[in-house]
Amino acid sequence: MRVRVIWFGRAAGSPYEEQVEAYRRRVAHRWPAEDLVVRPSPRAAEPRVALAAEAAAARRLVPDRWSLVTLDRQGRTMASEDLAAELTARQEAGAPGLAFVVGSDLGLDRQLVRGADLSLSLSALTLPHQLARLCLWEQLYRATQIITGGAYHRQVVQ
Repeated sequence: MRVRVIWFGRAAGSPYEEQVEAYRRRVAHRWPAEDLVVRPSPRAAEPRVALAAEAAAARRLVPDRWSLVTLDRQGRTMASEDLAAELTARQEAGAPGLAFVVGSDLGLDRQLVRGADLSLSLSALTLPHQLARLCLWEQLYRATQIITGGAYHRQVVQ
């Protein structure tokens, strides 16, 4: 199974690039992993036009038979262990890959979110898309550690 994170923005301006790349490399020890940046659509008078164009660009980067996962504040919340179980289940079901889409500063097109195989919420808070992307890569790495029994993830002791 492959993992691809598709996001809208400009990598050069992000203070998180070093951390994102470190987690991507770690995820790549388990699954081939790509981080694909797409330039945001020109901002039209109507934001929905830009969102629709960004959704079309994202769809072009999701190969046939891959699962589409959108990051959305209103999506399904999961514990880290649940995300690891979800990834394992999709891999065991023979999914060739998972494409995660992180929206631009405008968010994501509602039709793209509704058509996704999974809509995932990292938080009920609205996160800057660069920070959401970093959190996603960290959670993907954490999932690999949960799956393999690595030392990175520790159960909370109470």
